[in-house]
Amino acid sequence: MFFINYLDRTAIGFAAPNGMNDDLALSAAQFGFASGVFFIGYILLEVPSNLALHKFGARKWLARIMVSWGIVAALFTWVQNFEQLAVLRFILGVAEAGFFPGAILFLSLWVPAVHRGKILALFYLAQPLTTVIGAPLAGLLIQQDGVFFGLEGWRFMFLGVAIPAIVVGIIAWFYLKDRPADAKWLTQAEQVWLTDALDREKAATEKKQQHVSVKHAFKSGRVWALSFIYFGFIYGLYALAFFLPTIIEGFQSQAGVEFDVFQKGLITAIPYIPAAIALWLWSRDAGRRGLRTWHIAGPAIAGAVSIPLALFAGSPVLTIAVISITAMAIFAALPNFWTLPTQFLTGVAAAAGVALINTIGNLAGFSAPFITGAVHDWTGGYELPMVIVGLFMLISAVLMIALARSGRVKVAHGHETAEELVEEQLAPEIDAPADAGQAAR
Repeated sequence: MFFINYLDRTAIGFAAPNGMNDDLALSAAQFGFASGVFFIGYILLEVPSNLALHKFGARKWLARIMVSWGIVAALFTWVQNFEQLAVLRFILGVAEAGFFPGAILFLSLWVPAVHRGKILALFYLAQPLTTVIGAPLAGLLIQQDGVFFGLEGWRFMFLGVAIPAIVVGIIAWFYLKDRPADAKWLTQAEQVWLTDALDREKAATEKKQQHVSVKHAFKSGRVWALSFIYFGFIYGLYALAFFLPTIIEGFQSQAGVEFDVFQKGLITAIPYIPAAIALWLWSRDAGRRGLRTWHIAGPAIAGAVSIPLALFAGSPVLTIAVISITAMAIFAALPNFWTLPTQFLTGVAAAAGVALINTIGNLAGFSAPFITGAVHDWTGGYELPMVIVGLFMLISAVLMIALARSGRVKVAHGHETAEELVEEQLAPEIDAPADAGQAAR
């Protein structure tokens, strides 16, 4: 579901240099606005959507979201001008609102905290793999220019990536279960153990916080600090996602070569292969050592330094190598980051808090492509826009260090492992029954 989600929202980045910008006569600023206005609709309904998921259940709500955005995404096939493109991007954001924080909340309702980092890493792998697989796939679809229904290649690409959302949304309606007690693939002993483990974690968090309301989430300084940290990462992520295909387009004149659409897709995918590997290994390290400040702040610093340097690399090969470092940095940090909110939020407060963090972060989804495009039009290059990206990521690193030093979020100290950290926070200690322990592990 996350794979299709990210592909549908970034498909515009593949379409832009492959006919869409020319056919719709878009400037860089107009393309940036159309890319980013998605997040305005997304932001407006993010918190209400996640509260609805908490009320109605993940199965119904996530399936509804997918089918809705699939229908809207298919309409891009027939867009005729900038105004229509901008309106559809806004409506797509409205349709997708709540999916990502809803998925994070859903996983927190299924997975005990000690295993959550590993599960979030597996979930987050969908995002870099979307580009690894999706970029060449988009290239293949775009190459079918005029083959199907006489559609231009970029229009057919929009149709091709929209249909899976509708199909998978229907499957999710029948497949997802809202809670472990409903899962037929678990034995009764496993259901009892898992439900008990999650209930004890919830009780321990509620006892420590004393407040689990929406108002508490909105008034929490930790929630707002995490929101601004996430903003910096998402600013870098979407500046990279929306403009990397355009930067690769410039390689042709720089190197005196000509790439077909499929080759451009393969080049676009290159940075995300090491990013997926870094995501998995970095998350495993955090699970083994215990989450530490530098598991989040370190990648933010690496991204802050590397992304502006990419445009001064001097050759296409070196540019892609530096961009790969940036992608590795962003994706290494994000799964570890998302283990933090559910340390101190539960119930409806978790639904509201996770949605608020994602909402503030996704303001960067609007501002990054729009500011990048506008500053490019103003300066005639991507050097200054990428420096701005680096500054936002540096701010994220500074905020993370400050938040950890204040003691407002839990990170491991010394030789403390993730398992020991959770056991320290919970009372009584959670033990799996012997007949369910092996399966649970």
